[in-house]
Amino acid sequence: MRRVVVTGLGALTPIGNDVTSFWNNMVNGVSGAGPITKFNTEKFKTRFACELKDFDPADHFHVKELRQYDRFSLYALYAVEQAIQHGQIDIEQLNKNRVGVIWGSGNGGIQTFQDQMKEYCEGDGTPRFTPFFIPRILVDIASGIISIKYGFRGVNFCPVSACATSNTALIEAFNYIKWDKADMIITGGSEAAINEAAIGGFSSAKALSTRNESPETASRPFDVTRDGFVMGEGAGAIILEEYEHAVKRGATIYGEIVGGGMAADAYHLTGTHPEGEGAVLGMNEALREAGIKPEDVDYINMHATSTSQGDTSELIAVKRVFGERKSLSVSATKSMTGHLLGAAGAIEGIACILALKNGIVPPTINTKEIEPEYKDVYNFPLGKGERQSLNYAMSNTFGFGGHIASVLFKKFEE
Repeated sequence: MRRVVVTGLGALTPIGNDVTSFWNNMVNGVSGAGPITKFNTEKFKTRFACELKDFDPADHFHVKELRQYDRFSLYALYAVEQAIQHGQIDIEQLNKNRVGVIWGSGNGGIQTFQDQMKEYCEGDGTPRFTPFFIPRILVDIASGIISIKYGFRGVNFCPVSACATSNTALIEAFNYIKWDKADMIITGGSEAAINEAAIGGFSSAKALSTRNESPETASRPFDVTRDGFVMGEGAGAIILEEYEHAVKRGATIYGEIVGGGMAADAYHLTGTHPEGEGAVLGMNEALREAGIKPEDVDYINMHATSTSQGDTSELIAVKRVFGERKSLSVSATKSMTGHLLGAAGAIEGIACILALKNGIVPPTINTKEIEPEYKDVYNFPLGKGERQSLNYAMSNTFGFGGHIASVLFKKFEE
């Protein structure tokens, strides 16, 4: 079977605008949460989020790109450029017919949609939509833009599975390389949904935390006092490559992807199955494909968004698959980055890859009182990263509609 390795990473996150700062802030337990600056939140129940810091697209893109692309596409381009530089990839030396792009987003150009509809509704009723309105809002457009910029003519599409989207994209990229349909794929996800529509919508669904007095401590996965997730924004890019192809070009290899599992809860529009039925199927499928046993996994980056039902059902599912094992480390990096929706899996995949490479388990922050039934069952690094010998790490993502996507990474060995 063709091995699939990781040869480049790019991160644009609420706790760092590059891979190094993202990782350093993550292992040191830095929160990315703060008051929302993008719009007036006076009448909103939730008035905070995990926004990007010190990042203005106008500083990085030509005015033509700013006019043509929504923020989620600009975030994608920024992260991908990082990943290509990080991977020391000479674009012109590649067979571009064998390089693909599989890029995801849950909401696509929701900012563009909101802005254009507001202009229409607040105007005189004359439709003065920008000619870029439709391409800006399409969820697949970032994948197409990346392909166009670099001339990659291989497989190109955008899977959409809500908050499981970028893990789904990773699994699809893994499969296409494994099936010998590509030698390299740029994959990941981006999201730019900190606006009135998204914050208002998720708030009405009672999914968001309302700890406005203390935003930096609001995201507290596994804690008995958790009250909802914190919205995040940004992008994560991962370059997957066939092993021999990577070796031939002298690439630095950061990790390996060895299994992926997708399933469905088939239970509820927005809620996870109480017994974690879909999560159990997804995790077991990832293990089966990797050919390893549950006891071989050292770390799980949990989906754990800090919602009451979601965190508990995932812990139940993990217990059903992995049993009780104090040596198994689990953490929720969303406690620092917030929930990046369709981009969550990409950012958390990078966290897993770097955890394996550096031998450090990222922490969960803000959590003080873990659900009593689980606090002594697994290892929960709290506050700061914890050194541990790691060989396998799993990343879980779940999405509205019952979508499940679990990815299994392995520490790279020749």
